[in-house]
Amino acid sequence: MHLDVGTLIQHYGYVGVFLILACEVVGIPFPAETTLTLTGIAWTAGTFRLVPLVLMAALGNIVGSTVAYFIGKYLGRTVILRYGRYVGITEPRLNHAEVLFQKYQWAILVVGKFIAGVRVLIPYLAGLNAMPFIRFTIVNSVSAILWVLTFVLLGSTIGALWRQYHALILHDLWYAIAIAVVLVALYVWRKIQVHRRKRQETRSDDTTRAL
Repeated sequence: MHLDVGTLIQHYGYVGVFLILACEVVGIPFPAETTLTLTGIAWTAGTFRLVPLVLMAALGNIVGSTVAYFIGKYLGRTVILRYGRYVGITEPRLNHAEVLFQKYQWAILVVGKFIAGVRVLIPYLAGLNAMPFIRFTIVNSVSAILWVLTFVLLGSTIGALWRQYHALILHDLWYAIAIAVVLVALYVWRKIQVHRRKRQETRSDDTTRAL
């Protein structure tokens, strides 16, 4: 799905961030990590404030996770598989994830938040396995805040480095491109020469055998 995250964030601000994060965890393939990284860059530029940004992003994930949890709990596996195929949830994938969830429940609730494919399945699995809602909400909320903070701070670091070194990076980029072009040209020339030499050797061998 094509989505101009930058435009959406620019036009809708915190609400746009909330909607992207809420939809993504339900299974709609929106670029959550990209969104958080871009908002981190926007924060360093003064577009957002950190606390409301983290709260709205985390709340979006929490709300989406809650919806998915109740779908898993009350509608069950049949409904998830029937409609989940449109967002990449297949039966083998769900079965494998359910085995892991039952075995490493707490670790998956926290660490799985940082893995896009797993993050989408976690709330459905929690509902399917009848995990107590309060427990799920507490752990999910903590992991959501940690996840959001990680990518927002990553984005802020990228933004700060870009503003400080972008002139140097762009200046050196032209040299890097020129060097890369020369190296590729040399590599292609070398391959052509080797191919010609092998062809000439083959012809010489054929001539020798003919004599």
